Amino acid sequence: MNREEVVQIINNFLIEEFELNPEQITPEASLKDDLGLESLDFVDIAVVIEKEFKFKVKGEEMVDVRNLNDLYDYIFKTVNK
Repeated sequence: MNREEVVQIINNFLIEEFELNPEQITPEASLKDDLGLESLDFVDIAVVIEKEFKFKVKGEEMVDVRNLNDLYDYIFKTVNK
């Protein structure tokens, strides 16, 4: 899976699940401040990651994920280990 596929899957999920405006979806967008995601929303994101990318998200690995670019990188690197 390439990085562009990761970006597409995550962006589509965010737009559909959280009804975000596609213009909000930028790599620099902060998950909390810019996109307004709350702690329970991260549970939904973890479920989608597990379903779409076939790995379990470990909380300690997500500590440094602050914006969408961090999330894309985390998924891409984990999928391609």
